[in-house]
Amino acid sequence: MMLDNLVLYEKQFHIKVNTPNDPLYYLFDYDERASTVNMEFQHFHQFYELCVFLDQSADHLIEGDIYDLQFLDIVALRPLILHKTQYPKGSPRKRLIINFSFPTDIAGLTSDFEALYDIFRRPIPIYRFEGNIKNQLFHVLNDIYKIGKSQTPINTLLIHNKLIEFLTVIYLNQEQNSYTVHSSDNSLRNKIYSVTAYIHEHFSEVLSLELLSSRFYISSYYLSHQFKKCTGFTLNNYIQMTRIRNAQQQLLFSNHKITVISDLCGFSSFSQFNRTFHKHCGMSPSEFRKNNGTGTMPSFT
Repeated sequence: MMLDNLVLYEKQFHIKVNTPNDPLYYLFDYDERASTVNMEFQHFHQFYELCVFLDQSADHLIEGDIYDLQFLDIVALRPLILHKTQYPKGSPRKRLIINFSFPTDIAGLTSDFEALYDIFRRPIPIYRFEGNIKNQLFHVLNDIYKIGKSQTPINTLLIHNKLIEFLTVIYLNQEQNSYTVHSSDNSLRNKIYSVTAYIHEHFSEVLSLELLSSRFYISSYYLSHQFKKCTGFTLNNYIQMTRIRNAQQQLLFSNHKITVISDLCGFSSFSQFNRTFHKHCGMSPSEFRKNNGTGTMPSFT
């Protein structure tokens, strides 16, 4: 199927190379998602992710900030960043998710790859291009789609080269990015997501309903009820989950002692950290670290 005479798409089509634990890993996931997945809390990966939106409007949450997406927008997510797409009610929305990682410590190219990855480190890592640049980008994606449909001895190399070409086109044309943040007409929704962004930025500090209601000039009762209505979570649960997600990152990707991680993530005591972690993850922090985070299905409900 060709979308808008520009993008090749096939529902439930996948291209997969290796696994997320391998040094070189690719997953191209062409599929649809509906609003029924919106209750999932923000999550993170140890690999890079590109979300190419192929349908009508949706929202993307990055570290508690909300951004509106349009057809052909590209979200570039670096490893360990909390995020999720939030789909509106109605028919499922088409999208292409690209997960990847590959070695960048190649002699003579390390600094080039470091520069290339700048596109994932921008304050707002969302890209919207027009005209020839847009055509270039989606021509490359269509080439990857065609490679995935073929069977050659060098398929992985072809996909690898094309993905680097895709990233390079974005990098070389960053100044032509036309994406801008638009405030929605829903001032309440904007304020609630300002609260979530504050939580993500200050999760290591003391947070409470009273503190946040005072900071954002909302009554405690109103904030409590509207927060649950907008996010699907109680305020206290959202704070706990944000801390646990950041603790998971520290457990997997730092050498800090678990007691130190408890302090860094804002828990009032080590026993509270253990209790809350086990509640949401079904195991202790030490078990999570020992298992490298595998086999866990956090229950963020």
